[in-house]
Amino acid sequence: MTIKPLIWLIAAMMTGCAALASQQFEDLFGESSPKSRWVEADSFEGRVFHQNVQPLLEQRCVHCHACYDAPCQLKLTSPQGIDRGMHSELVYDGTRLLATAPKRLYLDAHNTEEWRAKGFQPVLNERRNTSEANLQASLLFRAITQRQTQGAFHQTVLPDSYDFGLSRDQQCPTAEQYDTFASQYPDWGMPYGLPALSDSEYTTLTDWIQRGGLLPRPAPLNGNLQDQLQQWEQRFNAQGDPESEPYKRQALVSRYIYEHIYLYSLYLGDDTSTRFHLVRSRTAPGEPIDIIATRRPYDDPGVAIPYYRLVVDQESRVAKTYIPFRLNEARWDNWHSLFYGHPYAVTSLPGYDEEIASNPFITFHDIPVDARYRFLLEHSLETIMSFIKGPVCHGQVAVNVINEQFWVFFVNPNLHYGSEASDFLESQVHHLDLPAKNSSNSLPISSWISFSDQQKEYLSAKSTFIRQEMKANHILLDTRLIWDGDQQTGSNNPNAALTVMRHFDNATVIQGLLGKPPKTAWLIDYPLLERIHYLLVAGFDVYGNVGHQLVTRLYMDFLRMEGEVNFLLLLPKEEREKVRRYWYRDTSTTIKDYIFSDLISLDINSAIPYRSNQPQMELYRLLEHKLAPVLNRDYQPQSGALSGTALTTLDSLEDLRGSGLHQLPELSLLLVTRQQQPLELISLVHNRAHANISSLLDEEDALRPEEDTLTLARGAVGDYPNVLLRVEEEQLPELVKQIANMQTSADYSALLDRFGVRRSSKDFWQVSDAIGQLYQQQWPLRSGILDYNRLQNR
Repeated sequence: MTIKPLIWLIAAMMTGCAALASQQFEDLFGESSPKSRWVEADSFEGRVFHQNVQPLLEQRCVHCHACYDAPCQLKLTSPQGIDRGMHSELVYDGTRLLATAPKRLYLDAHNTEEWRAKGFQPVLNERRNTSEANLQASLLFRAITQRQTQGAFHQTVLPDSYDFGLSRDQQCPTAEQYDTFASQYPDWGMPYGLPALSDSEYTTLTDWIQRGGLLPRPAPLNGNLQDQLQQWEQRFNAQGDPESEPYKRQALVSRYIYEHIYLYSLYLGDDTSTRFHLVRSRTAPGEPIDIIATRRPYDDPGVAIPYYRLVVDQESRVAKTYIPFRLNEARWDNWHSLFYGHPYAVTSLPGYDEEIASNPFITFHDIPVDARYRFLLEHSLETIMSFIKGPVCHGQVAVNVINEQFWVFFVNPNLHYGSEASDFLESQVHHLDLPAKNSSNSLPISSWISFSDQQKEYLSAKSTFIRQEMKANHILLDTRLIWDGDQQTGSNNPNAALTVMRHFDNATVIQGLLGKPPKTAWLIDYPLLERIHYLLVAGFDVYGNVGHQLVTRLYMDFLRMEGEVNFLLLLPKEEREKVRRYWYRDTSTTIKDYIFSDLISLDINSAIPYRSNQPQMELYRLLEHKLAPVLNRDYQPQSGALSGTALTTLDSLEDLRGSGLHQLPELSLLLVTRQQQPLELISLVHNRAHANISSLLDEEDALRPEEDTLTLARGAVGDYPNVLLRVEEEQLPELVKQIANMQTSADYSALLDRFGVRRSSKDFWQVSDAIGQLYQQQWPLRSGILDYNRLQNR
């Protein structure tokens, strides 16, 4: 029997026989109870999963089912996620009045029974083990079969019966409820709102499900990796007498490292076959890992000695949560020099009381400030990336605190991170409290007032401190204040200059200075960099209440303004307020009173000998020149395979301003082909201009579409493309012309008619696969699976 008649036969069975209530399911297939479906990785079924099923899931399903807040919390990124199943509760809930219990994969439950007790429903059969039951009682099978019976789309733009909004009402039917669901939503199924699986793909998944959907256990590590793992676990865990000073120092340093890199995907040495996460465990190295699951990495572990262990990351490599980081000998040598190469004493270890643990300036007071700052600078890209690539992947409120595109620089650590800086920070620790001190339940208004007053006090003290230090140490406000990536030592660290781009409710950070000179820039010092991490990463709880989420966003306002002010101090004194007023046009009186207060307005002029009447643009040029030896240019389109003519054509897009650019989505991913073969990936980033970034919920009023611009980047710089485009290299002039002349939504539709690969396109998966393969070839260590939840339907 061919596959199509089989599909229709199955559909008829589902319609005629499978419209069953739960009791009828029990009569036919037995009672539902958690079942063990685990097999060894090297067994036949284990190899089938790794070689056939997992790659197919990654190509067709993981694009939408990868985050904590994936539809119905269904994570198809690992065998553990498949076994856990689905849950109808929203993870990201901006109206939650009280914090809810976390439901994090690998952490908050450890077997099927525990997940069922937390309300997760199976997507594979948990009834009698027969071929018929394995299909009919599998939600996954029912969903792909419903989509399969629909065939190809017959409309360019899908009808309103499809809801692609991120805040749409979730529909999470069980297998027993699926007939009712299918009758109410006949156009749905999986892949949702995308072309159906091919016949061979459908057969691959169906055969696996019919045999019981068996899942492989993790494969054992090879000998070399096991040796490296043991070595690193020894480094991360204090040795000797717990009452001795060396033990306490190592324990404090390990805690500091853990609280900063716990989200990273860690590679040991040169091996790239296996990734790890650093976790806290109740058990010592050499014993089975017993993960300590807490809301935050600094919460009380509940044991006298938490051990830092490396656990294998079982997840598919998903771009939006992937932060690659190598643990090699060069990194260890640097860390050892920073934390153990200079004398200092740790006489007692800090506890985990919330008010202490949430404030790193108290917790890690004994570690020299210079060591902490240089540690963060070494991987500043990952530090910034951590608050962008969290596991939730949803939240306009979280990122509407930043501008669309800006450059980031760092204060030179050689200037003032000695004992004077330590003394200053010690005097200010209670002005540097962070919202997490109020746990995951906050009252936003009272908290904002309290933190606002503390921030003002800190900025006032900081202004006085800077003035004193500049006078005492003859420091000038010039480009020597900027970290150059340690060029003098030959390190040439490319993290000295970063570009951040916002895409409405998500963002990207990359090395280098990408695009045209931006409207704003940040200059980050140690206290600011540390607070960004503990505000948005270590201290942020996605399961917290609405107050916690709002206070976090409001506090980030303070940090953004501080970074901007640091940068403005390099401009002529008379220019600073003028530039800031432009950055914050049309703000309320209350905001202006805060932004334009004189607490951080130093009465010291810049020592840079400006020669033009555009000092901000001149400063950008000076910094680009200073940092030229360390700038990462991999994301510049010129570094790719496009011809000179094609590059000149594309470059003209960055000269466009306003006009019809507002029709473009946040992120367009362009596949350029040459003779129909994939050649290059280009990201078109839409920079939506704002009069100011100071409104929490009324952002639309601050938009200035007449000032919109585009930034072009080589590769996929964003993790959530809104539209896929495809063009032959020789047709680039036509594409550019259509964008330049675009004014109306009809013009944009015409652009998609010519070059777009819509959700409904029969070529969608072919183009998607080509993009994924090219992305991986060009960026072997940085690439990951893109997210399609934000693909438009236009």
